Amino acid sequence: MALLLIWPAMAAAQQIAIAEYAAPTSASGPNWIATGPDGALWFREWYGNKIGRITTAGAIQEYAIPTAKSYPDGVTAGPDGALWFTEWTGNKIGRITTAGAITEYLVPTTHSSPAEISLGPDGALWFTEYSGDKIGRITTTGAITEFPVPTAASAPHGITAGPDGALWFTEHYASKIGRVTTAGAMTEYLVPTANSYPAAIITGPDGALWFAEHYTNKIGRITTAGAISEYPVPTANSYPTGITVGPDGALWFTEYGGGKIGRITTAGAITEYPVPTTASSPLGIVTGPDGELWFAEYAGNKIGEAVFVTAGLSVSPSSGDYRANLTFTGSGFASGESVRIYDGGAGSAVLVSAAADANGSFGAIARAPSSPYGPRIFLGAGKTSGKLAAASFSVMPRLILNPDSGTEGSTVMAAGYGFAPLETVDVYWNSPRTLLGTAAADVHGSFSGSGALTFAVPPGAQVGKDTVSGVGATSAAHGGGYFTVQ
Repeated sequence: MALLLIWPAMAAAQQIAIAEYAAPTSASGPNWIATGPDGALWFREWYGNKIGRITTAGAIQEYAIPTAKSYPDGVTAGPDGALWFTEWTGNKIGRITTAGAITEYLVPTTHSSPAEISLGPDGALWFTEYSGDKIGRITTTGAITEFPVPTAASAPHGITAGPDGALWFTEHYASKIGRVTTAGAMTEYLVPTANSYPAAIITGPDGALWFAEHYTNKIGRITTAGAISEYPVPTANSYPTGITVGPDGALWFTEYGGGKIGRITTAGAITEYPVPTTASSPLGIVTGPDGELWFAEYAGNKIGEAVFVTAGLSVSPSSGDYRANLTFTGSGFASGESVRIYDGGAGSAVLVSAAADANGSFGAIARAPSSPYGPRIFLGAGKTSGKLAAASFSVMPRLILNPDSGTEGSTVMAAGYGFAPLETVDVYWNSPRTLLGTAAADVHGSFSGSGALTFAVPPGAQVGKDTVSGVGATSAAHGGGYFTVQ
């Protein structure tokens, strides 16, 4: 879990903190994300050819799609207790149960490139065919109907159920917003800014449709009567893509090029919040069942969570390695309530609990858990008040050697903690500098147990205390441990 900063948000008493969770498959390309009927978040992995599931505590599972190189795209919850998704190259619509069982249905139009998908007001799933220039409808039994879009080569992309009983969609190449009734009748509205390439679209809390203008760096709003307004995003070349309604009555969107998530009020006021991982290319975004915002980081290979902070939490020191002693200080909680500080997301293993005093403050001591390299947050939650707090901490890498002393040629096991997720780590004896071997870090940035590196103390090792170092191949993070040669 990671954090760059805790960002002030809508009012002086309101803040957000951004956490991140690494996907288990390397370079999987997480993209669109949806809230499932099981209280988890479901996302698709473009390059990994998988559907992922993440709990609000941050635990991730992955399910392989039967069709190879299908490039799954959109995902949404269906009316049947399952998730439905599109397969861009596979030219199929997929259905996955919350237990992970997948069924696929072939789209009648070949090479149609099904993109986004949404539950319609008629209980069917509606999807866009980016290359087929059609809007598709699939029932929960798998029957598919297609409706051609009036504008040729329009590349329909995002789609959502409107407040008027119709479906609304974006036309990426045509720079139009489309409306289709459940009977298939279509109307189109031209976006005022040319070459806007509208992407995702959602019904806003004000009864209008809101959409992201990917290439012209704007957020658009269209009424059900077809009147369009546009609002420029402050960051140049931000490429807004995904958009959702937040729990605060505003619209939240992702900036694929800007590496940020943005917030826009229904009056058009925009605030932006950088994502901790640079060049992460955030795409889909949704409000989760926990009332927090969840988004997919395509290039960052992570799932992000924007937490609405309502209490105070700090940790000292602000950086350290695995098992470092940490002191937490909290404030703003309910008088006398129990406050849990979690290892990961809210609801994960409890790192430490403390009782708030009459003023809602507390102090607690714990050891740093195993976490990936770089910034992360610790979340504190009040048991009775439900208040959330976040503290920023920077994780440093470390090696633990077992045994940590012995003679030349003796066998040693090196476990590593705090490296980047899924990176390879070269382990060196420092004097004389000798490569001892290479280990593979897991999704938590660790290699231990069966994944630990076993090596022999090299010939010529100097008697006394020497350093063994691990160097991450992608992060360039350095972590060391000590071995005493007898």
